[in-house]
Amino acid sequence: MKELKDTQNERDDRRIPIDRVGVKGLRFPVEVRDKGGSTQRTVATVALAVDLPEHYKGTHMSRFVEALNAHGGCLDVREMAALPRELLQRLDAGKAHVEFEFPFFRSKPAPVTGKPGLMDYQVRFEVEAEKGGKVDFEVTVKVPVATLCPCSKEISDRGAHNQRGEVTYSVRFREPVWIEDLIELVERSASCELFSLLKRPDEKHVTERAYDHPVFVEDLVRNVASRSNAHEEIVWYRVEAENFESIHNHNAYAVVEKRL
Repeated sequence: MKELKDTQNERDDRRIPIDRVGVKGLRFPVEVRDKGGSTQRTVATVALAVDLPEHYKGTHMSRFVEALNAHGGCLDVREMAALPRELLQRLDAGKAHVEFEFPFFRSKPAPVTGKPGLMDYQVRFEVEAEKGGKVDFEVTVKVPVATLCPCSKEISDRGAHNQRGEVTYSVRFREPVWIEDLIELVERSASCELFSLLKRPDEKHVTERAYDHPVFVEDLVRNVASRSNAHEEIVWYRVEAENFESIHNHNAYAVVEKRL
């Protein structure tokens, strides 16, 4: 067979290194263990990248897909964490970065009737490795919540406006933390958590629960931050809350980031 020209390995003279180059938008099966000891199979959207020195024209895109598929038909968390090291070797790179974003499901009983319903949360694992350096692992959860406006409650004779919001909570840690624990930390910080199934007694409960625990978007991120500061394993966090305002033509948001 005639040898084919390797264009990617040609020299580039512009002297501009690339921070990340690779592939994204791949979908791949993954396995995630939940706190109860069961294994949950889901599908992740995957991004894989490495840095590229200034003298290389391009990287070898097929090698990213080869590395991913080398693990068979499904990856677990340990394999996700090890993948950047494999990319460093396969592509002779100095840095490698991988992202896995997937839906994570929990069965939540309604607060009064106890009727179960599945809730889904978006989870993202980001892992970065440097040649000869340590591996950095970051976990992000997106948690839907309910918030009730303290100002509206204070000034109104009847009721108060409330809305659904979303908290994007990212952490780095000394020892691994459970996805469920991060979700619950956020939910405890809101006016009320959300449920997929509510009967009338449950709806009464969550409505009154939110009314009794009003929070601004500022309160929400501060509540999450306060609980993060007290967590023994968390060494860095970033929390962003966005309220999908029910009486305004805009959203309200707030962000706190801190290294402990």
